[in-house]
Amino acid sequence: MKHFKTISEYYKAIGLSEPDHPHFDIKSFEENMGKVKTKMHPFRHEFYFIGLRIEGKGQTHLGHSTELPEGISIFFNSPFQIISWDHSPDWEGYYVLFSQDFLTSSYRFEKLLDDYPFLKIDQAVPFEIDKDELPEILNIYEKIKEEYTNEREDKISFIEIYVLLLLNQVKRVFNKSKDKDKINNSIQKADLAHLSRFETLVESSFYPDAEVDEKANLHSPAYYAEILNIHPNHLNAVVKSITGQTALNYIHNHILKLAKAALSQTSSSAKEIAYSLYFDSPSHFGAFFKKNTGLTPIAYRKK
Repeated sequence: MKHFKTISEYYKAIGLSEPDHPHFDIKSFEENMGKVKTKMHPFRHEFYFIGLRIEGKGQTHLGHSTELPEGISIFFNSPFQIISWDHSPDWEGYYVLFSQDFLTSSYRFEKLLDDYPFLKIDQAVPFEIDKDELPEILNIYEKIKEEYTNEREDKISFIEIYVLLLLNQVKRVFNKSKDKDKINNSIQKADLAHLSRFETLVESSFYPDAEVDEKANLHSPAYYAEILNIHPNHLNAVVKSITGQTALNYIHNHILKLAKAALSQTSSSAKEIAYSLYFDSPSHFGAFFKKNTGLTPIAYRKK
């Protein structure tokens, strides 16, 4: 399955030219017609996409074979989500897409997945909107497009504010949607499934007989997020919303539990324990252990 890490790679694959900005773009579907491929086999990419389809026929599959509603609809692509489509060249509407680099460059998006949970679900369930809700959402897309195509130095700051406005307007419509309960239910189920798989992965990765790639960083949430096919920020938001701790805290607590058990119940040296827990050196293990317990590994064993 093809996997596109940048917007440029994605655009090249679907038949569009390079975007003006490496981490953000906005287009109307009309300007893409006749250029973009009408059929795409399943693929993944690593950015967020918020689309407004006013008209257009054909099938779009998001996540677990979720198709777009018949009427005017808002739909999303999330990082690592499986997507495919078979469209007719008659779509009307707009879309914005932005990368994690775009989000991390601004404090405005620090709590993106907490504030706008409809973006984090791996199915990213689309929903239909009423005609009377269209003008306000359409106006925001047009404002973003207008700002994006000007030459002002501060345009990215304005685009960030308009994107936030778009997200809040979509959230307002989402909260009124007749499918809200169904979508929230799907979000909750997906979150619980991801948490369960994450917990299992963390535990099994540290089994003595586990087969681990030498380059793998078992101490990093990004390692587990890649296996789960979700963005590290998504994983962190899921773990924190359910357990109250970050994904990194969860991993560290598990390592600490294993270290304490080995120190109190085996005769293995601190050096042996350090390498069995995938620390790159005994000194790093010692620093980690002392930071979390207030004791060195040897002092803990004696105690």
